[in-house]
Amino acid sequence: MKIIQSPSVFSFSLDAVLLAKFTYVPIQKGKLLDLCSGNGVIPLFLSLRSKGTITGVEIQERLYNMAVRSIEYNGLSDRLHMIHGDIKEMPKQLGYGKFDVVTCNPPYFITPSQEEINENEHLAIARHEILCTLEDAVYAASQLVRQGGKVSFVHRSGRLIDIITLMRKYKLEPKRLQFVYPKAGKEANTLLIEAIKNGKPDLKILPPLIVYQDDNEYTSEMRKILYGE
Repeated sequence: MKIIQSPSVFSFSLDAVLLAKFTYVPIQKGKLLDLCSGNGVIPLFLSLRSKGTITGVEIQERLYNMAVRSIEYNGLSDRLHMIHGDIKEMPKQLGYGKFDVVTCNPPYFITPSQEEINENEHLAIARHEILCTLEDAVYAASQLVRQGGKVSFVHRSGRLIDIITLMRKYKLEPKRLQFVYPKAGKEANTLLIEAIKNGKPDLKILPPLIVYQDDNEYTSEMRKILYGE
């Protein structure tokens, strides 16, 4: 699979790979939606695991164009579609409760003072809650997923309480949670969480995922995720 990206505009991170691997997907059919899609990397990855239709939503035009070109380049235009728009408008535009699965890799950082924001507009919007807050993303996901459908997010572990609070506020019940650690013995820096729309309370904590060994090589589990080894 060939994926178009640019260091000066947007490059996908390991977080996107982990979310695509963590997310439940219907294998043969279904409707999947990815919010805050960037260059479409998560829809592209999910297409390897599901034969369903996958829609991505991205507000930045340059990133949206990258995603469209990558989808065409990989011959997936029959199943993957991109929308250039604001996720806050998607429930009205796409319909309420129309998707079986919704994924989201939202901006991680609460917007600081103007002086602290990255001078690169594309990177700043992707990383900071400038055009989209965590609450915007959770609310949109809740409106778009069907009853009993699944929503999965990747985020910084420090936002765990915020995510769970917002999910429950909008009737998304957390069901699976996994922490990602850069190395054994270090603090978790990333979390993966899946919720069910109007699900029953019963949260499962998955085994920790450790990215690097002490020699800075990927762990065997990470190599399997990244390379299929």
